[in-house]
Amino acid sequence: MLNRLRGFMTRVMTPLADVLLKRGVSPDAVTIAGTLAVVVAALWLYPTGHLLAGTLLIAAFALTDSLDGVMARRAGRSSSWGAFLDSTLDRFGDAAIFSGLVLWFFGRGDDTLAGGLALACLVLGSVVPYARARAEGLGMTASVGIAERADRLAAVLTATALVGIGLPSVILTVVLGLLAIASAITVVQRMATVREQVRAAAS
Repeated sequence: MLNRLRGFMTRVMTPLADVLLKRGVSPDAVTIAGTLAVVVAALWLYPTGHLLAGTLLIAAFALTDSLDGVMARRAGRSSSWGAFLDSTLDRFGDAAIFSGLVLWFFGRGDDTLAGGLALACLVLGSVVPYARARAEGLGMTASVGIAERADRLAAVLTATALVGIGLPSVILTVVLGLLAIASAITVVQRMATVREQVRAAAS
């Protein structure tokens, strides 16, 4: 879902990309600024209970995440460094979102179950991409799994926004639980995929 929205946003943001490039703004600067905005919104607004405002800001910057890529392509400056920077900083943004929810639920939100589930999502959310990166570093692939980053992000932001407008917090608790389960399954799927490739190479 989020990937489809990004395709639309790419077309919309092309004129903005051209303007920024003409003003001398680099794609890397946009990547860093967007990540800082997400981190600040998540770690400042979520723990203080501003779930809707935090989600709207995070979603806005998440949807414009492709702006740096559009700028790089328009300027003919696409590179491995840009891809590495973008992917690495995405991890910071994701971690900040779940960390903000952990702080909220263990603090003013007063919900240890939801806080524990958010913490599980935070931990598993770091293991999922690591499993793939480690496999690729060993010359194998591990791109399988039912919990892709875009889907996890869309689910948690939607649920958080719904709770932010007054719906029962159990909605977010259920979504966090499902995301934790899906992430755990994805880790197992990637481990099994790598194991099969190792066995095939040894036979």
